[in-house]
Amino acid sequence: MSRRPIAGARLLITGASQGIGRALAEAAALQGAKVLAAARSDGLLDKLAREVRGRGGVLEVVHADVTEAADRERMVAAAQQAFGGLDVLINNAGIGATGHFVEASAERLRKIMEVNFFGVTETTRACLPLLRRGNRPAIVNISSIAGKRGIPARSEYSASKFALQGFSEALRAELAKDGIDVIVVCPGLTQTNFSQNMLEQRARLQFDHMRGMTAEAVAVATLHALTRGRAEICLTFPGKVLVFVSRFFPRLADRIAARRVLQVFDNEASQTPVQNVPAAVTSEARPLAPAHWNW
Repeated sequence: MSRRPIAGARLLITGASQGIGRALAEAAALQGAKVLAAARSDGLLDKLAREVRGRGGVLEVVHADVTEAADRERMVAAAQQAFGGLDVLINNAGIGATGHFVEASAERLRKIMEVNFFGVTETTRACLPLLRRGNRPAIVNISSIAGKRGIPARSEYSASKFALQGFSEALRAELAKDGIDVIVVCPGLTQTNFSQNMLEQRARLQFDHMRGMTAEAVAVATLHALTRGRAEICLTFPGKVLVFVSRFFPRLADRIAARRVLQVFDNEASQTPVQNVPAAVTSEARPLAPAHWNW
């Protein structure tokens, strides 16, 4: 993995109109990068451009939906036209939903996979010719702690991020011959509008995003990983603990997850015999705790 300066680098950032993507675009531009911000919201992109340019940064915008082939080609053409090429692709665009898998539609799963996985893979495919000619090129995939440990009531989102993890690891080896680094960033809970923009919110198991780190802090950590040549970073202390426990004590992680779910289905669980669940997570052992999953 190579170290690289942010100043002077040509970046394409998807999902750049809000949240982590917006924070990344602003931070990178103010560090001297040439940023191409892509998203579906023209109004939010224009506002971002005005603010960054007003502070002396270089930022161009392009309207693009990562699930559309024509829009992916538009991003490539815009990078070539605006900056003469591309050094860093940051795949940030993503969507989510909450709700238990058994109650969800097949369409919801396909939509999440289309954006979070196929949108990333095909945007990467479209940008590879430019990246191969880039200066210290890199691909940064914004994943999630949910890509390291499956989160109940976010099964489809977790699945999409697990797929992204596997793709990134394989691609890192494949692109070593081209000198292209692949970096994976796994934020925990982040203070963004992500929860308000979800396809659905049907889960009883709640996620307190406001207890997470800010989008600006995620952007700083991401750009630091890019400059230092880190292959992967996991963010927030609770997120790191969850990954550690899941890796080295998987049965404990399963028991904790099951307990969280049983807490919010206490009435149903008390009326239904629980089979194949360790005693530590049955109704007799459940503590009276708030039903929040804190990463």
